[in-house]
Amino acid sequence: MTRLNVELLAADPVEPITSAGHAQLGIAVLAGIAVIVVLITKFKVHAFLALTIGSLALGAFAGAPLDKAIASFTAGLGTTVAGVGVLIALGAILGKLLADSGGADEIVDTILAKAGGRAMPWAMVLIASVIGLPLFFEVGIVLLIPVVLMVAKRGNYSLMRIGIPALAGLSVMHGLIPPHPGPLVAIDAVDANLGVTLALGLVVAIPTVIIAGPLFSKYAARWVDVPVPERMIPTRASEELERRPGFGATLATVLLPVVLMLAKALVDIVVDDPEHMAQRVFDVVGSPLIALLAAVLVGMFTLGRAAGFTKERLGSTVEKSLAPIAGILLIVGAGGGFKQTLIDSGVGQMILQISEDWSIPALVLAWLIAVAIRLATGSATVATISAAGLVAPLAADMSTTHTALLVLAIGAGSLFFSHVNDAGFWMVKEYFGMTVGQTVKTWSVMETIISVVAGALVLLLSLVI
Repeated sequence: MTRLNVELLAADPVEPITSAGHAQLGIAVLAGIAVIVVLITKFKVHAFLALTIGSLALGAFAGAPLDKAIASFTAGLGTTVAGVGVLIALGAILGKLLADSGGADEIVDTILAKAGGRAMPWAMVLIASVIGLPLFFEVGIVLLIPVVLMVAKRGNYSLMRIGIPALAGLSVMHGLIPPHPGPLVAIDAVDANLGVTLALGLVVAIPTVIIAGPLFSKYAARWVDVPVPERMIPTRASEELERRPGFGATLATVLLPVVLMLAKALVDIVVDDPEHMAQRVFDVVGSPLIALLAAVLVGMFTLGRAAGFTKERLGSTVEKSLAPIAGILLIVGAGGGFKQTLIDSGVGQMILQISEDWSIPALVLAWLIAVAIRLATGSATVATISAAGLVAPLAADMSTTHTALLVLAIGAGSLFFSHVNDAGFWMVKEYFGMTVGQTVKTWSVMETIISVVAGALVLLLSLVI
């Protein structure tokens, strides 16, 4: 999506699709979100359908003609999928290559071979953070939990002392760092600079993951002491392979898109001349599409071919990587439709005026809205998408860095207190063999620490940059 298209998407329409006042718009927002929450939590409706129905309900309660509400929703869905759909697909391909080739296992085994004793929780958070860069959260859990269980069993470690750092690394990457779907959609919605957001996201992520991971795991291990559930230790993918990629090649492939996007951000700051050849080159190679595409193409050789994959096996791996993300793409697209319906109804401008009247800092407001939707729906992605749509107008007069911080505030809020309406909650509970209460005392508290610490760091950065 071009910058012009993004600006047109984020801007208030010349003629709003409804003439409702603030009171009616406020009721419409609450009603639309309530419809989404009830459908997801009570009736177990898929988030794509819930967001679609909630968008139409929002338009109806706001007094918008149905045809205009439908047009807003479909326009938002189309532009969102066009903006981030290919990036999500490329990320899924890279993640599948990393998992199936044994590259992820190579990183894990190499780091664990050099760590032991007190260093083990730090090794686990490092592994999860590196592996979590290209992988979706759920895939990361499935990939890393067997490692966590084996390390805890063989090394006679507390399961929480090893598991919490790994979960913290995955969760922080999922909520704050592109190319994960939530941050990508938020960047698109508020027209943030991806490279700057990535750089600031790493600044926020490192202390956050240290506090919520290795440090908090000391207390989690005291609160909950459960044995390793051996029935949950499956066979690792690389055990079926004759060979697997080397550590250096795997790590370089995983970090390639990050390095390219950060290089673009650095060149933009240092050169600051759109006509300069260096900036024009890095604007291309550091764009998310080219950076991820380059990593995928390189990964086919450094990961797939290095593991002995034939051309047919590579093609099959790519094909299998795309099927699981269909639901994610639909949810992201529907979230974009909901966001556009909010904007076209005038809700964004209403939020802007309320924040000015109440003197609520934009970053705090964004965090609070994301927290509320996260608690209600259980989905970090839905919370990020919805909150980004609500606060998008607040970014109009922000600097590049503060727009990036707005994205991070939304991402931080979207991770707050995972509980029984979150699929991740149940995955962690079952894999670790815990009760609901034990999961709340460990996983849910860890998520809350991530949200609060990251939110506080975002506010602190906003005061100094």
